[in-house]
Amino acid sequence: MNNIILKKGLFGSIIVSALLIFITAYMKANPEKEVSMMIGFAGMLLAFFFVVTGIKQQREANNGSISLGKGFLTGFWITLIISTIYVIVWLIIFYNFFPNFAEHYTDMAIAKASPDEVAQVTEDMNSFKEMYKSPIMVILLTYMEILPLGIVFSFVSALILKKKQIN
Repeated sequence: MNNIILKKGLFGSIIVSALLIFITAYMKANPEKEVSMMIGFAGMLLAFFFVVTGIKQQREANNGSISLGKGFLTGFWITLIISTIYVIVWLIIFYNFFPNFAEHYTDMAIAKASPDEVAQVTEDMNSFKEMYKSPIMVILLTYMEILPLGIVFSFVSALILKKKQIN
């Protein structure tokens, strides 16, 4: 694997994993308080800036040129490393330190629902708790938190940073 991709993926995963650990510790210490999803997305975006620097560094290593496809693949592999480490860190946290996360999250969602929404939110959250009983679903749902955003970020970054070789 390309050294640039590996380094940028590891650096990005350190950021997103540290934030995940911090948010989880905060949620456990303050079960009555809800953490804004914007904080999580901001951490993911910050981690995905390593996608931009990775594509840019790859372009520089290729004599100042990179195609959209090569740029996207570079960004995708960095994103996949960041996302996979994020999933692994969440699995460690969930199964070892926060096994009641699904119940905690369900209670928070139902508590903040309006009286008209309570029945629907309760039904949705019960489905969520059922899905979270399966390790495969935990993995898939966790990837769905981060991977789509990273793929979009990779494509947009590759589109902006593509540069044809000048002859």
